[in-house]
Amino acid sequence: MMPGCCPEISVVTRVLTDRDVPLNQLEKVVPLGLADYVGRGGYRALEIASNTPPADIIKQIERSGLRGRGGAGFLTAKKWTMVYPSKGKKYLCCNAAEDEPGTFKDRYLLRVNPHQIIEGVIIAAYAIGASEAYLYINGNYKEEVAFMEQALQASKEAGFWGVPSHGGKPTAMQVVLKICKSPGTYVAGEETALLEVIEGRVAAPRQKPPYYPARRGLFGMPTAVNNVETLANVPHILREGDAWFRGIGTESATGTMIFTVTGDVCRPGLYERPLGTSLHDLIYIDAGGATDRRRLKAVFPGGPSNTLLPVDQINVPLAFDALQAAGSALGTGAVIVMDDTVCMVRIAIQYARFFNRESCGQCPPCVLGTARLAEIMEKIEAGEGTEKDVLLVGELCTMVKGRGYCYLLTGAAIAVESIFRHFRAEYDAHIVGKCRAA
Repeated sequence: MMPGCCPEISVVTRVLTDRDVPLNQLEKVVPLGLADYVGRGGYRALEIASNTPPADIIKQIERSGLRGRGGAGFLTAKKWTMVYPSKGKKYLCCNAAEDEPGTFKDRYLLRVNPHQIIEGVIIAAYAIGASEAYLYINGNYKEEVAFMEQALQASKEAGFWGVPSHGGKPTAMQVVLKICKSPGTYVAGEETALLEVIEGRVAAPRQKPPYYPARRGLFGMPTAVNNVETLANVPHILREGDAWFRGIGTESATGTMIFTVTGDVCRPGLYERPLGTSLHDLIYIDAGGATDRRRLKAVFPGGPSNTLLPVDQINVPLAFDALQAAGSALGTGAVIVMDDTVCMVRIAIQYARFFNRESCGQCPPCVLGTARLAEIMEKIEAGEGTEKDVLLVGELCTMVKGRGYCYLLTGAAIAVESIFRHFRAEYDAHIVGKCRAA
């Protein structure tokens, strides 16, 4: 272990199978059926929840320290507490819209164990008093949607959820579960754009305030929106106890997280590791380091909407506060690795174009800003730029942050700005026509 690495933490695998799953194995995974899931202790947590007051369930989730795994790392219990006291109709949304470059862990969770997600959704809905819950799934995941539909039908017939017809068998939880397909775009995963799609409109984020989901969410009613991996943790916490969950990870980042490691590494794939695991160890030990004896150059530790770290700064724990202190963020756990053959100006162009393409179009600064960034960098990359153009990249990134309804524009600016800040020399090299990577 390198000096300064976080202390070793025992790995407890709960969500994935015993082996880490490489990229080429995803299509071979067969979903766990109802009988096998129950045989492994599945729906035991639901039984516990049905005999526990909702407020006590929220307190247990609070004691566990569970934080959202979808990007912001918001405390799950705090989000539920904002919805729980509300009167009248309430909703829960399970967000599996996943369409960010470098991640497919939600897809794996949907495919390998749909009943785990269903159980977590039912418990969460019961805890906040929601009578309806939506499983919002990337519409491109056709096979996973089919698996989830089959699992929903099987769990309903077994009496685990649903509102019985007159004279019918009462279910464990009086909640209705529905599937809604996202259009499969990046912005459709934003929590208010998600609400728009479920209500039958295009995926366009709502302005905050006043549209905070916990107060004014789906159909104007209080709504909790949780990432699918977050909810997949809930049954384990109720079944094993909050102290068990707190025993994994760090004091402020409890439990495990699934990291999708892609890019220039020997063993790309999914790795479930305790929060606090070293980013260096995840890349060099788990993923095998760089391919073809190359040297690694830089890493996005939490997806391309967060700050990039040069390879000499990756000796940092994979935890919310630790990465924030390092100037980046954990995000969705999408670890994207680049080696020394990569031109960082081209990488910046690639992501600027991605965010421009994925913009919903309702915020002019977003559409124009991302397009302008890409245009300037393409000019520089082609050897037609000037020193003024190089300076303009940094100025434009600073100017556009926080100018959109959602985080897309800010995320694009952060990604490009971090590449510009750490690899400014590559921009300057393009001005004189000497890109070393090329």
